[in-house]
Amino acid sequence: MSLALAALLGVALDRALGEPRRWHPLAGFGRYALGVERALRAVAVSALGQRLSGVLAVLAAVSPFVVLAALAHGLPYGLVVDAVLLYFALGWRSLGEHARAVGAALANDDLAEARRRVGFMVSRDTAAMQAGEVSKATVESVLENGNDAVFGALFWFAVAGAPGAVAYRLVNTLDAMWGYKNARYRHFGWAAARLDDAMNFIPARLTALSYAVFATISVPSPQPLMKPLPFGISRLRERGFTRALACWRRQAPAWDSPNAGPVMAAGAGALGLALGGEACYEGVVTERPPLGEGAPAGAADIERALRLVRHGVLLWLALMLLWEGLRHA
Repeated sequence: MSLALAALLGVALDRALGEPRRWHPLAGFGRYALGVERALRAVAVSALGQRLSGVLAVLAAVSPFVVLAALAHGLPYGLVVDAVLLYFALGWRSLGEHARAVGAALANDDLAEARRRVGFMVSRDTAAMQAGEVSKATVESVLENGNDAVFGALFWFAVAGAPGAVAYRLVNTLDAMWGYKNARYRHFGWAAARLDDAMNFIPARLTALSYAVFATISVPSPQPLMKPLPFGISRLRERGFTRALACWRRQAPAWDSPNAGPVMAAGAGALGLALGGEACYEGVVTERPPLGEGAPAGAADIERALRLVRHGVLLWLALMLLWEGLRHA
């Protein structure tokens, strides 16, 4: 079985099964990582010592599982094992389930349930959100997690097989656990956060480009951005593509995250939505840079954002299969 077919099987397993309800490997990894943190934080006091401990913690937490994934590849039916490991690294179906639960609550005018559901997806305060804010937060989460939960794992699987996908998912998990700029993790979590940024640098930009390619603008621009392209490409799609690239170029540098900025700016531009702006974190209202341009997000835009992710996944799988076919032609 080729690596591309293993990727196809891994994605199919994710679509068919979703995340394991019990005994999720990442839950076990999280407990293991907490044990590593307790052991290594205890031996470091200074800021430099905390950073060095954080580097060792990342190596101690991730390396054993990457080695096991590499060894498993050499077993009989090793690429089937690769597909299963990719399945554990993906969160595509789960992302859709969480987002659609928010959309269903909004469609039923159940704002309390929509707030509760979006609270599973974002770290901002949700208790006082209005319907438009819930929609905006959900669309932003879908766009960003399209990279973090789907495309990043696919990229590293294509580059380095199951060990690459496992390393990516575990580093991403450590960043979610340790990558905070508070007193506890500012120094200890530095290595996990920087490594996650590095591993996401290329996937995030490919994700942003995928969103631009599959742009679906619902509100046309007042003026066309360029002359009509040949080959029957509609002016509406043309505007979406160029708008996505323009938003990426203008807006992404303003975001603290070097990878979330391109992904969300391009996605918002592709959808023709105005995202970003005000959000509340731990009781403090923060004015974030703008994302995209156009209409405010509504409940229907949640499904449109999921469609961007779906089309991108299909494109990536097709390209992987095409590349595999060309290599063996």
